[in-house]
Amino acid sequence: MKSDARALVSVIIPVCNVEKYLAQCLESICSQTHRELEIICLNDGSKDSSLEILREFEARDPRVVVVDKPNEGYGATCNRGLETARGEWVSIIEPDDWVDPAMYQCMLERAAMVDGPVDIVKCPWIDVHDWDDPDTQYEQQCALAHRLPNTTHPVTLTDLPIMVEQHPSIWSAIYRRDFLNECGIRFVPYPGAGWADNPFLIEAFCQAHAIMTFDESFYHYRFDLPGATYNHKKDSAVALPFDRWCDMTDILERLNVTDRGILEAHYMRGFNYIHGGIVDDGWENPIVQDGTRRVFSRMDADIVINHPKLSPKRKRFYLEQMGITGRRVSVWPRVKYLASEVAFFVRANGVEGFARKVGSFVGGKRVARARAKENAKG
Repeated sequence: MKSDARALVSVIIPVCNVEKYLAQCLESICSQTHRELEIICLNDGSKDSSLEILREFEARDPRVVVVDKPNEGYGATCNRGLETARGEWVSIIEPDDWVDPAMYQCMLERAAMVDGPVDIVKCPWIDVHDWDDPDTQYEQQCALAHRLPNTTHPVTLTDLPIMVEQHPSIWSAIYRRDFLNECGIRFVPYPGAGWADNPFLIEAFCQAHAIMTFDESFYHYRFDLPGATYNHKKDSAVALPFDRWCDMTDILERLNVTDRGILEAHYMRGFNYIHGGIVDDGWENPIVQDGTRRVFSRMDADIVINHPKLSPKRKRFYLEQMGITGRRVSVWPRVKYLASEVAFFVRANGVEGFARKVGSFVGGKRVARARAKENAKG
């Protein structure tokens, strides 16, 4: 609504052993052009110097509030922040990322464009790759860049289901606190990090009646380093992507979400999580096989077979794992989708940018195939 441009934003930062990057994160928040901030820093039992860094910022900026507590995990820590927050709006920031100075100002200006209340303001972000070495670090626009319209009136997830197809990215958005409270939206308090952002994403975006979006990136997200997720040592870590996808499916069913576009987006995430599990831990891992079948068993076969973004190879893999025979898989939905994607990338990035994207994609596929072969040998 119109008054949102001057609203107080509660910035929730769950902190656990991130001393190397924490100061950069806090500096970027304290330097926001929108000054009405409540910066809630929750130290989740850090064993490094994170708490000392938080105390330094608390001493020099009265907007910084430090909560020191025993380790409870990401979800429980974010919930503590939500209970502490006083602002009209809530933002959740990862402590090893950083944001550009105008982020909250631009988000609130977008919310202020309409007369009624807005539940969520969402924008794309910037992926930071190879960030462990300044000489190799580079940035790249995320997959949502140029896909979110500059809305002048509120939309819902039904209008833009792609918002739940990509990385959860709950941090490249702000949420009206009353909306979260009215809907009882909180994080599941899984142990550790636990991918608690996945269920929160579905809970929030499926229940929001007024979402504003715009195509400008402010948030710099440190992407997983190459190889960082290979060969998990714990069975629970191998099963995690499959577990969280099923948790999100439970939420969709509880909320009675039947929109085909939303389900297609959710299924795409499921296939991507399966692909990641196979690359990271190998198809021969029984937990990967079990997780794949658990995910597939929750999918509607008609939606899978007619999904325009899924390749025929993925569809045949699904049919094989589910023991479904006699279903024809057409290549034409995929061909039409790929043609539209080529046109989109050329319009958005130019011919040279499109060529770089293709090179990056082909390189990634080669790495994935090599990794799959290694797992098969191991």
